Amino acid sequence: MTFYLRTAAPSDLPAVQQLLAETWHATYDRLYGVEKVTELTARWHSQETLRKRLTLPHSEFVLADDGSNILGMAFARMEKKDVRLHQLYVSPRHQKRGIGRALLAEVMDCFPEAETISLEVDENNVQALTFYQRNGFSECGRTSDCGGNGDELPALILSRSLRPDS
Repeated sequence: MTFYLRTAAPSDLPAVQQLLAETWHATYDRLYGVEKVTELTARWHSQETLRKRLTLPHSEFVLADDGSNILGMAFARMEKKDVRLHQLYVSPRHQKRGIGRALLAEVMDCFPEAETISLEVDENNVQALTFYQRNGFSECGRTSDCGGNGDELPALILSRSLRPDS
């Protein structure tokens, strides 16, 4: 499969929003229910929220694009010496084709001064956990409020070193 990585633009936001809704429903409907997922995606992935991410300092908003469609996206932000991977999603019909791995590598390359990269993931999202573990992440904690939005969704905190000597 041929795709390229590029920085997101305002004109991409409707397609990104659609990708996030599709991916969230495919992943989380069975865990949280359709109604809860619809409510979360409407809030967390609104056009306004996504637009703000385009201009946040010390951040990267990267897309995987095949020339016709947005296949995946990642958003990360530098916080001190840690890169916080806030989002990495690949369209369900394009998963397991190297897109997620390419997005992750791009995000890690965008922050050469970072020492670590960390993220939060639902412990019941086995596919995501497996992906991150295969890419060198390990559990370093837990949170009762994934994303810090007050929704009280429990999650594992995973991290890995970005230093070659670690």
